[in-house]
Amino acid sequence: MRILLDTHLFLWAVSAPSKLSAAARKQIDTAEVFVSAASIWEISVKSALGKLDADPDELLAGVEPAGVSMLPISGEHAAKVAKLPPIHKDPFDRLLVAQAFVEPMILLTNDDTLRDYGSLVTTA
Repeated sequence: MRILLDTHLFLWAVSAPSKLSAAARKQIDTAEVFVSAASIWEISVKSALGKLDADPDELLAGVEPAGVSMLPISGEHAAKVAKLPPIHKDPFDRLLVAQAFVEPMILLTNDDTLRDYGSLVTTA
């Protein structure tokens, strides 16, 4: 199984794994795990605005050592966003959902609203 971590779960996985639920840890431990370049972008934006105390460069450097693969953003991912129903307004989350559909892979999130996009979104 291939899993795409949402930004929040990625932050927990690399900096505070004890915050992950047992179910999320099990899924992460038994899957091929990815983090999107969109998550690094989101962390960078929120960090620059003072909304998040995180170092994007440090987190990026920790991706591979954590056993996680980086998922780049493709034109196909970006175009898929336009075809998503307006369930969620956050552009970063919408891009993660689009990536999950295009790849395909499971988007693992703690945002219950995203489950309304269908079976490729699982909450942790």
